[in-house]
Formats: sequence, C-alpha cells, structure tokens
Amino acid sequence: MTVKEIREDLQEIRYYYTHKAAFDGAVKLIGTNSVVEKVERYNKIFQKAPARMYDLYLGLYVNGYTQEAYAAEAGYCPQHIQELNKQLVLYLHKVMN
Repeated sequence: MTVKEIREDLQEIRYYYTHKAAFDGAVKLIGTNSVVEKVERYNKIFQKAPARMYDLYLGLYVNGYTQEAYAAEAGYCPQHIQELNKQLVLYLHKVMN
C-alpha cells in the first residue's frame, strides 16, 4: 500500500467512526459496508502497535479529534501531533508492506 492509500483509509475510518450509529443501523437494511473490514484490519494492527501509536490512532481516527483538538486534549502543540501522525502513517506503511 502507498502512503496516499493509507491516508485515504484513515480518513474513511474516521468517517466510519463519526457515523458509526448510522452504519450499525443500516446493517439490517443494507448489510455490512466494506469499510467495516478495513476498520477491523487496522484495529488489529494497532492492537500490537506501540502505546503512543495506539493512543494517537484512538484519538484522531476512532474518537475523531482534529489534530489541533487532540493536541489540546493531550497537552502537546499541534505541530507535535502533526509529526506523530506522520510517524503513524509511516508505521502503517512499514507494517502493511
């Protein structure tokens, strides 16, 4: 997978978690969306990830914080969170390839 594809996946995962109630409700009507498989695949990766990566994934993509909001919540400057997010993407790239 390319870095660009990973970033797109992460945005789709954030969208899923932001609208999880709607996705869960639609399962009975339409069936499970393919994004659920993607979420499960990424979640398995983060179960074995370093704690900092796990926490960042949880904050930015599962809980849907913006980098700025997460920085304020975690007590860091936004630039630090931006750098950590780059490391998270590179970590995923390494694990997936």
